[in-house]
Amino acid sequence: MTDELILVVEDEEDIQELVEYTLLRAGYRVDVTDRGEEALELMRENAPALMVLDLMLPGLGGLEVCRRVKRDERLSGLPVIILTARGEEEDIIAGFAAGADDYITKPFSPQVLAARVAAMLRRTADTRPNGEGVLEYDELRIHPGRFEVRVAGAPVALTHTEFRILQYLASRPGWVFSRMQIVRAVHGEDYPVTGRSIDVQVASLRKKLGEASRLIATVRGVGYKFGD
Repeated sequence: MTDELILVVEDEEDIQELVEYTLLRAGYRVDVTDRGEEALELMRENAPALMVLDLMLPGLGGLEVCRRVKRDERLSGLPVIILTARGEEEDIIAGFAAGADDYITKPFSPQVLAARVAAMLRRTADTRPNGEGVLEYDELRIHPGRFEVRVAGAPVALTHTEFRILQYLASRPGWVFSRMQIVRAVHGEDYPVTGRSIDVQVASLRKKLGEASRLIATVRGVGYKFGD
């Protein structure tokens, strides 16, 4: 059992009640809202451990809520699971591009939702999954224990998924990994993410790393590797 606070942002009353019931039964505390603007206020006031976010909301849409969370230095580390009826590949890619850490399409299994929430919280807490210490390469410094990345001494705000991709690649410099190897390492087996989604997340990671982005190399036809 756990007492972490989960924020649910969903405007369909029956779905909202199902998600809330599922999470309460799993032992979480739950905040609920049907509006994006209120979700941002609740995050700042109550500091939830994770947000379950619908995309189609009245007023401020879910994608924009996600973008604002990931741009806010105080909130950028909050894991975001998108839960939506929009299940086309381009929708999933847009969700990850906005900074989402996971993506679940409706209709959904409540048991799967609870499992994905639990898995995301475990990954968030487990910042040193391979017992690795600080990783340093030129101006880039990765501190798994602090969930901290710095470039030339300046902090870089990454999503949990971006951090884990960077840590995975940097812990094995020179090794070439396929996109699906990266998916399995970061999310686990049988995770429904396309290779294009990984490309979107790596592109976002490179943009945030600035000059240090040269350390992540694309291997044409295969995937990615870390190192000059």
